Order: sequence, then C-alpha cells, then structure tokens
Amino acid sequence: MSLSEILGTAVSGLAAAQAGLRTVSNNIANVGVAGYAREKVSLSTGVTSGRVSGVVIGEPQRVADRFLEATVYQRSGDYGRADATASYLDRLQALLGEPGADTGLPARLDAISSSAVAMTGAAGSQQTISVFTGNVQDALSSMQQLNRDVSGLRTDVESEVGYTVESINNLLTRINDLNVSVVQQTGLGRSTSGVADQRMNAIQELSSLVGITVRDQPDGRVNIETASGATLLDTRLRQLSYPSAGIGVDQPTYPSIDIRFADAAGASALTGERLETAAVGGKLGGLLDLRDRSLPQFQEQLGVTFGGLAEALNSVSNAGTTVPPPATLVGRQTGMVGSDRLGFTGAATVAVVDSSGKLVASTRVDFDALGPSATLHGLVSTINTGLGGAGIATFINGVLSITAKGSGNGVAIAQDPTVPSDRAGVGMSQFFGMNDLIRSDESALVPTGFTATDPHGFGAGQTAEIVLRDASGRALTKYSMTGSAGPTFGNLVTELNGSPLGKFGSFSLDDRGRIQFKPQVGLSGAVLSIPSDSTDRFGTDRSFSALAGLTGASSGLAAAQVRPDVLANASKLPLARLDTTAAVGAQALGPGDTRGATAFVERLGQTVDLGKDGVTTMERFSGELLGRTGLQAAQAKSSLTDATSRQDDAINRRDSFSGVNIDEELSQMVVLQNSYSAAARVLSTASNMYDTLLAMVR
Repeated sequence: MSLSEILGTAVSGLAAAQAGLRTVSNNIANVGVAGYAREKVSLSTGVTSGRVSGVVIGEPQRVADRFLEATVYQRSGDYGRADATASYLDRLQALLGEPGADTGLPARLDAISSSAVAMTGAAGSQQTISVFTGNVQDALSSMQQLNRDVSGLRTDVESEVGYTVESINNLLTRINDLNVSVVQQTGLGRSTSGVADQRMNAIQELSSLVGITVRDQPDGRVNIETASGATLLDTRLRQLSYPSAGIGVDQPTYPSIDIRFADAAGASALTGERLETAAVGGKLGGLLDLRDRSLPQFQEQLGVTFGGLAEALNSVSNAGTTVPPPATLVGRQTGMVGSDRLGFTGAATVAVVDSSGKLVASTRVDFDALGPSATLHGLVSTINTGLGGAGIATFINGVLSITAKGSGNGVAIAQDPTVPSDRAGVGMSQFFGMNDLIRSDESALVPTGFTATDPHGFGAGQTAEIVLRDASGRALTKYSMTGSAGPTFGNLVTELNGSPLGKFGSFSLDDRGRIQFKPQVGLSGAVLSIPSDSTDRFGTDRSFSALAGLTGASSGLAAAQVRPDVLANASKLPLARLDTTAAVGAQALGPGDTRGATAFVERLGQTVDLGKDGVTTMERFSGELLGRTGLQAAQAKSSLTDATSRQDDAINRRDSFSGVNIDEELSQMVVLQNSYSAAARVLSTASNMYDTLLAMVR
C-alpha cells in the first residue's frame, strides 16, 4: 500500500469519526423529544480497483422498527375510542345524579309510590292528592329534562364529529406533503430522518382519531388505509367529506362521511368509499357509536319507561271518577275513524250522575253482544241510545267525547266488575283516554289493538324510513315503507318482511296491535329506528311510528304532562268508583270514596307489558336502565385505563428501541473519539514516513 493510500484511508477514518460524533451530538441534543428516533451513521468499505481504500460515509439513518410503530398506531386508535366513550358516558351518568339523590329519576318514581300510599292513609285529603299529582309531574319533568340533556350530549358529539373530520383532513394533507419530501430526499440521496420523524408523529396523531393501517412503500412514502380497508392516502391524497361538519345539531339521522379525491381546490370526485359506522375505530369511531347507538338507545329506553308509567297510572284514573263527575269527558286522539272495527270484548258502563252522586241514566255497553263487525260509529249509537238523551256521545277526528245533559249532571265510566271491557289489554275508557291522568299530544299512550285485517289508512306518497343497526351502531340496512303492498296492517308486515330489513329478522303483529321485530340469531342487540315518517292514518295526525310501537322514541314523552285541571285542583283526580248496580235515582257515587288511591298503590307494584322490552314492573325496568347506564360508564372508564396502559407500553417499547439512551450515546462517543485518535495517529505516522523519505532523497 502506498503512502498516499495510507493517508487517504486515515483521512476517511477521521471523516467517519467526525460524522459519527456529529450524529451522537445530534442524538444527545434531542434526548427526551417525543417521537424522535435516534440516528446512526451509515458506513461502508471503500473499494477502488479491487483494493480497500478507506471508509465511505453515507447519510445518517433513523433507527426504527415499523412493527413497533404499527403497534403504537393500533393502540392509539384504541385509546382514542375509549377516551371519547368514557368522557361522554361519564357526562351521561352525571346527568342521572348520584345514587339515592332526591333529584334522581329513581327517587322521583319512588316518590310517586310513597305519595300514593299517603293518599290511602289520609282518606284522600286535598294536600296528599296535590303531593301525589305534583310528584307525577315532577317525574315527567325529570324524564323530559333528562331526554333534553341527552339530546344536548348528542349535539356535542355531533359537533366533535365535525371537528374530528377536519383534523383528520389536515393530518392527511400534512402526511401527504411529508411523503413528497421523503421521496425527494431519498431520490437525492439525503437523510430523511427529520422528515420521517415528523411524519411518524403525524401518523400517530391520525391513528388516535381513526383506526388505520400503514404500509411502507419502496420509494419511502407510506400508504394509509382505514381499519375497514378504505384507502385514505397513496399516490393521491383523499379527504373526508361531511356535509354537517361542525354544525352540531341533534337530528334523527346523519349523512355518511364520504371519501373524495383531493385536488388543488380541495375535495373533488367521490372514491365510492365512505365511513359511516363505529367500525372506523379511533376517536371518530367512538363518537359515531355514541351518536348513533348508545345515546339514542338510552333515549329510546327512557321513552319506554315513560310509556309504561303512563299506561299504569292511566289505567287507574280511567277506572275512576270524581265526585261530582265532570260534565264532559273528552278523550285523546286515537288515530282511528268511525268506520274502524270496534274490537272490544267484555262490557263497560257509561252513566250520567247528578251533583249529589245520584244516578240519572246509565247504559251497559256489551261489546260481545255488539259482535265482531261493530264499528266505532256503532259504539256512539249504542251509548246515545242507552242514555236516552241524558248524555250525548260523539266521535270526531279520532276523538271520543261524552257530554251530560242537564245542569249539574256529569259523566262517569266504569268497567264491568265481571267481564271488564278490553281492547289491546286496556279498558274502554283508557283506550279512548276519557279520564287520563297523563296526557300527550304526540301519542295515544296505549297499544292500538289493530289486527292484520284492519286498514292502515296511509295515503299515496306517504312513507316511513326504517333503519336497522347492529349492536355496534352500524347501519345494516334501511328501507322506506310505502304501504304499497296492500291496504291493511297485515300487508305492512308482509311488505316489511319482503324488504331488505327482512333479511335480518322477521316482523309480526302481536296481540296488542304492535309491530314487533325479531332479529336473526347472531344479531342480538340489533335495534330499529324511524328517523323520518310522513304517514298519516286517514288524516288523524297519527303516523306509523306513533301507532306501530316499534320504538320507545315515539312514546310521546316530549309533550307529556299531568292533566292541567288535575294539577290545579286536587278534587279533579278521579279516585271514586261508580256503583254499576245502582238504579236510577239511587246513590251511585259517594263523596268520601277514595278507592282509587289504593288502586294506584297496587297498580304501581304490578307488571306492565312493554312489548319488545318484556313484562316487568316500572321500578325494576327503570332501575335496570339506570344501572345499565352506570355499568357502561364504569366499563368505559376501565377500558380507558386499560387502553392508556397499552398505549404507554407500546410507546415505551418503540422508544426503547428507537429513542436516545444517554449512556449508550456517551459510550459510542468514547468509541468514536478513540477511532478519531487512531486515524490521527495513522495520519501522523504516515506523515513522518513521508518526511523520512524526503530526507533520504535529499
């Protein structure tokens, strides 16, 4: 080896040591910087004409493991979803109040039972009655406020969905720009460490917002796909398109999040892929699950609670009357017309009583004797004939009303003690809402009792959109019911079973006239919702959703209230019972009759048929609803703790491999210093040899 080769080798050694020292210095300067991957100098043996000629120094390279980084991305997605879910479920639990708090819903329901018991012990005093009706109104107000609060939570979730979509778009744009920089630096043979670190941090932030899969490409760029396989980034940038971004409005249904190709002007052509379910993962997945499943499900169950409470209390109030009875009883909107099938069995008594409680006239309506072909017009005719002019019944626009004739006279209705009237499990007075304690302009508050042969009465062009979601909140399918299969409720069931919804379960009409859906095996937890409904049965302002009983969201909770006249005057609460055996002129009502108070106590402890939610007591159902919500909040909190630990562990493992260790860098610095010294000694020795040769020549 010539002296020039020795000098060249020594100089390259000095340069290699200096490059290594610069890299070590840079690593030490960035110790503790989140997301920084340490660098190492790329060295290779220099060969010229088949002979070793020192060291070739390359660009510094990142020390990183893509599998460890992929684990961080996955666990960041789990953390993002758990964080969003835990945050909002914790807020929902806070709305329910502390267990045992006087302002909580369980306490409100308990107060109704307690005040009903107090009425029985105080012989129906005005004060105890006022407390009872006030407690019922407080419970309704509490449920309505809770329903509004949950709607507010859903609005907040929707706002955050919009902001999350914007953040995802910004991060995708940034990662795409960094991809370009990496490709350029790689093509020029320069180090990509700094740009790659920035890209990794951006991808990690993106992975917490939406579940992603990252694929490294030979040219240095990365491709990004969602957990469900939709492409977000390859050689072309995509952007998420969400029409409602940032608006934050609680609405029955929301548009899907489309994926569009991006150009200089922003998002352009659709890719045909979209994000619409919680399966997208990350924070966005958690928010979609809350918005489309958890919160609506709570509201639906709250509506079921109200419906059961209203049916139980109204069954008692409709069995009683005030003393003296009111001059007119006006029912609620039933959604029926005069030509509809009557459909009652058993019997009921309609009476006119004077102000002293003596019977003026009465008629026993024997529904069995009227026969199966009897109509509502026939019922009105039977009542009017039986009262003989002492009272007049009318049925107009779906509402039954009965008015007593004569000054001071009033109307009372009672069930037959032997064969009580029955349609859909409720008596005549309750079915028509003649003496309801709880009213709602949005619901009939009782099942319809329709059979398969009854006409549905929906006009041409009227539709009801029905959406089926699985237990995760993912929309399995949707269908716009038109009623075109035929004119009856049986035809509606046939239409639904023949629709895309029928592929996931079966529809049927139960014995109370409610349309029930039974999901297939493996779809446990699937639920139906009706986001839009333009149907109107024969112009009565009662829609399919209000009549079908498919969801508790149509229970009428928002417009519910205790009858204003009862709240204003305790004597208007119907606690007395009509004596159906009294003769005309005999005493049929007693002023001290408070049997209805005992009936309220008994009824509140009995079961209620809640359709798809089973037969149970209101105390148990409400307790399960609130307990389930508390359990979900606790589980979400535990999931967040676990997700945080797993994410921290993944980051620690990645950083243990890629991060800067001061001790290792200092030891490497000593090695490089020794290498530098060794190269310097070789250079010095070669210089001395050269000087010696020159001296020998001279």
